[in-house]
Amino acid sequence: MVGQHRSTQRKRPSGRPGEKALTGAIIQLAEQYGRYGYRRVTALLRRDGWHVNQKRVYRIWRREGLKVPQKQPKRGRLWLNDGSCVRLRPERPNHVWSYDFVQDRTHDGRVYRMLCIIDEFTRECLSIRVERRLNSQNVLEELSQLFLIHGPPENIRSDNGPEFIATAVRGWLGRLGVTTLYIEPGSPWENGYCESFNSKLRDEFLDREIVYTLKEAKALIEWWRRHYNQLRPHSSLGYNPPAPKTILPAGLPPPYYEGAAA
Repeated sequence: MVGQHRSTQRKRPSGRPGEKALTGAIIQLAEQYGRYGYRRVTALLRRDGWHVNQKRVYRIWRREGLKVPQKQPKRGRLWLNDGSCVRLRPERPNHVWSYDFVQDRTHDGRVYRMLCIIDEFTRECLSIRVERRLNSQNVLEELSQLFLIHGPPENIRSDNGPEFIATAVRGWLGRLGVTTLYIEPGSPWENGYCESFNSKLRDEFLDREIVYTLKEAKALIEWWRRHYNQLRPHSSLGYNPPAPKTILPAGLPPPYYEGAAA
């Protein structure tokens, strides 16, 4: 023992403090949000109070054999011959909204449709209306409710579906000063923000949940919409949610509290 060189001796690794708890938290989030990668999981961990960087989360992620979601195929952008992009880019809240339909089925095989409306600048999902059937009148009803809350947008983008190009819809939007932006037929990538949202809705909710009734679908989809807006980290927003939930600081009474005036 005395004649052995120091380099032949090894200290048994004890691991970093809190490694087991952190691993459990990562696995729990991966199970809860099966389509989130390690970057989004890192953002959720930091929101829960963990002081951890992406490299450490990635190391544990690989060690535990967690699968990173597959990337979506790349789409070519829409450019003219002079190199200019023909798609209007959102520059501020209420500058450009976009809406589209998504379709799914309840457990009994009956179809139901969803009208998804988002603000392209903030990425906030303003509404998801769920019905067995949706027509231009339903589009007008949903837009009118949102206009009362948020005000009319400057532009609204959609495809050329009959519900969106209906005379009643175009005339009503024109009277309010809202410019309608219609994409080219067969070019869904021109409505990229809404298509991206629709893919997340299908990937993270519709493909994972079995719903038995329309009422259950409405309740669960509204729950997911609130989670998407208030909690889900968004990569294009620096892994922050589009519309984080406002929490009143402890000890501060609400403004309508009677004792506040005293």
